[in-house]
Amino acid sequence: MLASTTKKLTKVEFWALADASDRTYELIDGVAVPKMSPKYFHARAARRILNILEEWSRDRGRAEIEWAFDLRQDFTPVPDLIYVSFDRLSESWNENTACPVPPELAVEIISPGQTFGQMTQKAGYYLTGGVLQVWVVDPEAKSVTVFYPDRAPKTYMENSIITDDLFPGLSVEIDRLL
Repeated sequence: MLASTTKKLTKVEFWALADASDRTYELIDGVAVPKMSPKYFHARAARRILNILEEWSRDRGRAEIEWAFDLRQDFTPVPDLIYVSFDRLSESWNENTACPVPPELAVEIISPGQTFGQMTQKAGYYLTGGVLQVWVVDPEAKSVTVFYPDRAPKTYMENSIITDDLFPGLSVEIDRLL
């Protein structure tokens, strides 16, 4: 099992490595980096967010866990969760591949060993690659910071509710997530 690569990989080399491994890798700046192994708070937050997004997204799109998508030649992230609408990826699409389009929403949950700064950098990559909104969830701080392509990020704490015109009818209570 490979910890991470040191040489820059092409997309073909990256997918060959990822497909041959029992580990999940992301391609970050051309380097294959293994995903962190989630702990309880991370897993609980992921499940809760997925349940909320799945219920809301019925007949609108797909909410999925750890589904890779290609943003650039040297960047194939695997967010903890994504939402992609049927407007971006038709309901009839059904292939066992990475998501072929940037999702509207990418969710990253901070795990032990990761920093908010690392997630902020990743959020910037997502936004410049066409993702419309990024949520960085911090289970320890009990907060969600929402990153936008056209304005400053906003942090939601306990007792707050995330709503946005981008996701009509979606109302996420922070207390339900963490």
